[in-house]
Amino acid sequence: MKLFLLVTVIALFIPALWDAFPIIKNTGHAILDPTAGALLNWNKDWGMVIIVVVLTFITSLVQKATIDKEAAKQLKAEQKALNEEMKLHKDNPQKMMELQKKSFEFIPRTFELTLKPSLFTIAPLILLFRWFSDYFTENPATIFGFFSWFWAYLVFTIIIASFLRKWLDLV
Repeated sequence: MKLFLLVTVIALFIPALWDAFPIIKNTGHAILDPTAGALLNWNKDWGMVIIVVVLTFITSLVQKATIDKEAAKQLKAEQKALNEEMKLHKDNPQKMMELQKKSFEFIPRTFELTLKPSLFTIAPLILLFRWFSDYFTENPATIFGFFSWFWAYLVFTIIIASFLRKWLDLV
């Protein structure tokens, strides 16, 4: 947990210093302008879709490589069993309260499982978001006529990630 907080704080400081230290901004632009920038310059709509597909695929691979699959499957099975038990006792408020209390015990375990992949992906994604902000400030546009870059990224990531999770057999 401490390592995650440290990485997150460092990852947040870098965009905060983006304009104060030109080397950070220039390095980010040197890497992303010829790649992501070229895709967006070619076609803002489909360029954004391609960027999201690539990034979501990479983060899904990182998740697949770093998550403890056995612990995740066991946790999922336990949650499913608890949900089934909750369905059986939906008319018993006392038992439901007890089962809901039990369900809260899954939160820290789930958080621990998802923490490790986040350590590898949070800093690059925060930097990418800072670059997106610069790019779309200089080149205002909407994606598919109505999405801002942020909402386009978020919606496309949710949709694409759901397909990739099935395809890559992520828990």
